[in-house]
Amino acid sequence: MSGRTRRPREALIDAIHTAVLEEVADVGIGRLTMDGIARRAATARTTLYRRWSDPVEVLLDALYHMHPIEEPTPGSDDLRGDLVRALKLMVAWALSPAGRAVAAILTDPKGVAQLSQPLFEQVFAQRGGTFTKTVLRHYADRGHFPAALLTPVVLDIGEALVVKRLIDTSAPPDEDHLTAIVDQAILPALGLRP
Repeated sequence: MSGRTRRPREALIDAIHTAVLEEVADVGIGRLTMDGIARRAATARTTLYRRWSDPVEVLLDALYHMHPIEEPTPGSDDLRGDLVRALKLMVAWALSPAGRAVAAILTDPKGVAQLSQPLFEQVFAQRGGTFTKTVLRHYADRGHFPAALLTPVVLDIGEALVVKRLIDTSAPPDEDHLTAIVDQAILPALGLRP
């Protein structure tokens, strides 16, 4: 009888998801392999092939399951607060293993070419789009402002400014900066005052 014990299915999937994020951050998309993922997850490569056909599939599955979805406040009466919370969620995600893996993919020319479209279609779009998009659509649906104002540019303003801050300073924006993004960019784009 073997001395090895089997991990519960959920624990194994979590270990594999963690392993693929660490692996892509370390080696990049071009050197991501099933062997490397299996080694990090302390499991057999055949275990991976039972569920996924290639390392990119494992990566997209991990990113999908680790991507948060913003939930607006019940009652829809705090647009400003919900937008700030959505941007805080984005910052926390950007600093997480999933966020760091996405940064590694999007800063690697091969990663961008291979994964940009699947990443946006299979992960971000399936999980609500941009962090502020869910909040903005929720409030527009409840008549707080016309839905026609939700152009692609308006939906991207908050996230774009957070990413710019991360690139410019190599540090996450604090709550005051996130509030300024909401007050000085997102709300004015909707014709609203803070």
